[in-house]
Amino acid sequence: MTPELATDLTGTDRRARERRVAIVHYWLVGMRGGERVLERLLRLYPQADIFTHVYVPERISDEINAHKVSTSFIQKLPAAARLYQKYLPLMPLALEQLDLSGYDLVISSESGPAKGVIAPPEARHICYCHSPMRYLWDSYHQYLDTAGRFSKLAMPLFFGSLRQWDTASAARVDAIAANSSFIRQRIRRAWGRDSTVVFPPVDVDSYRPAEQRGDHFLWVGQMTPYKRADLAVEAFNRLKLPLLVVGDGPMARSVAKIAGPTIKIVPRLPYSELKRAYADCRALIFTGIEDFGIVPVEANASGTPVIAFGQGGVLDTIRPGVSGLYYDEMTADSIVEAVQRFVRTEADFSPQDCVAQARNFRPELFDAGIRSLADA
Repeated sequence: MTPELATDLTGTDRRARERRVAIVHYWLVGMRGGERVLERLLRLYPQADIFTHVYVPERISDEINAHKVSTSFIQKLPAAARLYQKYLPLMPLALEQLDLSGYDLVISSESGPAKGVIAPPEARHICYCHSPMRYLWDSYHQYLDTAGRFSKLAMPLFFGSLRQWDTASAARVDAIAANSSFIRQRIRRAWGRDSTVVFPPVDVDSYRPAEQRGDHFLWVGQMTPYKRADLAVEAFNRLKLPLLVVGDGPMARSVAKIAGPTIKIVPRLPYSELKRAYADCRALIFTGIEDFGIVPVEANASGTPVIAFGQGGVLDTIRPGVSGLYYDEMTADSIVEAVQRFVRTEADFSPQDCVAQARNFRPELFDAGIRSLADA
């Protein structure tokens, strides 16, 4: 690093730490991708206070718990820690009652309702959007089909006005950051606004390529319907190639029932063993459509190429022919063809190229993107 750049970064850090910062996160009931982004925002702005709808400290990291956390009135409603999503129609009102007086910078972390706070007139408000609310927009009919009897009646009554509020509250924000090009397109359709892509921070330096690989392939994720672990298992049953599946969830039993003798399923691995699994396999099989998708980046950071369905966040993260390849249809046939294509060209993929691609998502680039929007 040059002395000039070091000086500039020091000055930027000083300015960032002098601001009064409020971070509004949709809810704090567990540690997933959105909460990891929140942790990075708190390192960027260590003086920040947190505002959220529901807060369950015992499920949240020490890093987040070290900050002042204020909740909306949703926290006081019956069984809020478990039923928080049922209170969605009340969240616009709850957000607008949060008092952010005195803050210079407001950062809303949006996947559930967060950006609808009323920021002080003199404050800059930026929204980091993991996704516009799926249950209001592109996945509305899927949620409606699987909803309980009461929710099936309530959703059509309330969700029209919620969509109007969601779009109107987007107009209050000074700048929007999308976590991928895929989400940028969804923001434009839902809210009619442009946004800047700022990729989530991935701790790529925590991963290392293995000196020698095994002969198996790898699938990692929560076994929910949209992640399509079943297609990966079906494909590898037909290929008769070894596949390690790491994951648990509502589809775990059904996936286990169809798994043949070359499939090994483990519900979870300790972090050190998961890192080893990334590095030891021939390639990661990625079957879902994700808003961004950290798993493929972690695999690339381990020197491992990725075979992915060519939609969603992987269009940003995987370079075809360099750090992986795509297949075109959400079918076992398409996965079989892609794996066979990979086996024929496997020698063309180098661990160094995969690691170089993963470094495009290192945390320092996230920091720079957020600071650029915050300081504009």
